[in-house]
Amino acid sequence: MAENGASPLPQPTSAPSPLSRAEQFVWLTARVLEQRRFAYHFLGAGRSGANAVETALAAYLNEDEGYGHALEPDLRGPVSQPLHTGHALRVLDSIGRCGGQRVERVCRYLTSVSTAEGALPAVHPSQRGYPCAPFVPVVDDPPGELLATGPVVGLLHRNQVWHAWLFRATDFCWAAVESLEKSHPYEIEAAVAFLDGAPDRPRAEAAADRLGRLVREQRLALLDPERPEEYPVAPGYAPGEHHLPHDYAKTPESVARAWFTDEEMARSLDFLASDQQDDGGWPVRWRQWAPGVALEARPMVTIEALRTLRAYGRPIS
Repeated sequence: MAENGASPLPQPTSAPSPLSRAEQFVWLTARVLEQRRFAYHFLGAGRSGANAVETALAAYLNEDEGYGHALEPDLRGPVSQPLHTGHALRVLDSIGRCGGQRVERVCRYLTSVSTAEGALPAVHPSQRGYPCAPFVPVVDDPPGELLATGPVVGLLHRNQVWHAWLFRATDFCWAAVESLEKSHPYEIEAAVAFLDGAPDRPRAEAAADRLGRLVREQRLALLDPERPEEYPVAPGYAPGEHHLPHDYAKTPESVARAWFTDEEMARSLDFLASDQQDDGGWPVRWRQWAPGVALEARPMVTIEALRTLRAYGRPIS
């Protein structure tokens, strides 16, 4: 065709992969911490990448050995909070560095803000005076919450951390999990995070079996994404803020994986994969109350979506 002056036919180009689209979204919108986390998890940054994640995370560390500075975007301001500190521990766990003297110091902070029963409040009263989500009440004498305590205790046990704080906090979690009756998705997810790391595996599996039945009886998991109207949204949640099987069982090894059939999990993962937006990121489904909060949260949600898809063997690159 070149001999008669015609232009060569254009070569077909493949569509960008979910990972490459997400990468552009992260570089465009993410905080330094999420940029470093993305590079570690998906760009082969290796040991130097883990060091970079630690350095970025250190910017949120306070003198009391807790973490603050809106690490969890729904709580603004500089003060340390249990939810920020739990988030920091999850970041350290994800790079294999949740141990040693660093975590010992964090446990001292956890001890200092625990309630009388040895548990963590969702929000410590020091948050008063700083902006925070309207659905996160700040009270003078907050109760211990499974929502804040369960994920931290499970994570520390999974990393074989031993500290005096864990004894009463573990007892609190067992009592809370084994007495749950009427619940909501975030509380169930906190219970799963505890059970996934609890050392007493037979007890954890028995508790998980009961919770799985509760989740199905109370229709707390959206089992068919094409029929969301058949599943109630929990009181106080945003319209359409359903939780799906992959939200409970973030990896195939989770105790919550047994709650769902292969078909239900496949539908859930199909929905997660299809939920990537045109800009390459995944959306925030919980109630949005300030523009900057959603902007900071979406890269976090995007990283976790990719990690979940990869954990289940779904193609992302």
